[in-house]
Amino acid sequence: MKADLTRQWKLLDLQKLDTRLDQLAHRERTLPAQAELDTATARAQTLAEDVVLARTAVQDNERAVSKADADVQLVRDRAARDRERLEGGSGSAKELQGLQHELDTLARRQAELEDVELEVMERAETLQRELTAKEGAQAEAQDTVARLTEQRDKEVADITAEREQVQRDRANVAPGVGQELLDLYEKVRAQQGGVGAAALQQKRCTGCGLELVQAELSRIRSAPEDEVLRCEECRRILVRTAESGL
Repeated sequence: MKADLTRQWKLLDLQKLDTRLDQLAHRERTLPAQAELDTATARAQTLAEDVVLARTAVQDNERAVSKADADVQLVRDRAARDRERLEGGSGSAKELQGLQHELDTLARRQAELEDVELEVMERAETLQRELTAKEGAQAEAQDTVARLTEQRDKEVADITAEREQVQRDRANVAPGVGQELLDLYEKVRAQQGGVGAAALQQKRCTGCGLELVQAELSRIRSAPEDEVLRCEECRRILVRTAESGL
């Protein structure tokens, strides 16, 4: 393939722009802020689930407190009625004795239920403290997610702005390369990890980094200026410059 040297040099400019685009794409994929955001989001989700469970526990315990209150009140009301009948003295001695026995039983039952009531009330305080702590942690996690989202979005916006500028520069450079050479460059670039053209500097291919052997250097020296050369090792387009060391 033939292409005058100025077009080959434009190919190096194009390669620099494409390399920068690849770097920007890699940077966008591996943003530290995104990794931190993913971790923070997962933590916020876990804390949100913990808060739901804690609220459910508080609500369940509130129902237990209400039931304990009702059970105690039921016994108190029964005992009050029995006490009123006993104090009224109506009924036979056996009936009055039975009322006294029932009052003793109700007193023991009331004590047991009040212990249960006290236990669930104490548990309510513990559960509420746990819920408050988890809600606080969730709020902090949400703030962290919001901060990291803003940071990530700013970094992405900066990358996007630079990418658009590089793409505009590329659009200006690419036509000067020529379609045939551009097609070859794109093909090689796809095969060689994003680098389709490399400069020959100080007898070394900057694409693969290998120094050319003497026979290859002799071939390059004798090649016409407009001949498009390829590196024998990496097969990238090899562009001669003032620093080639020929």
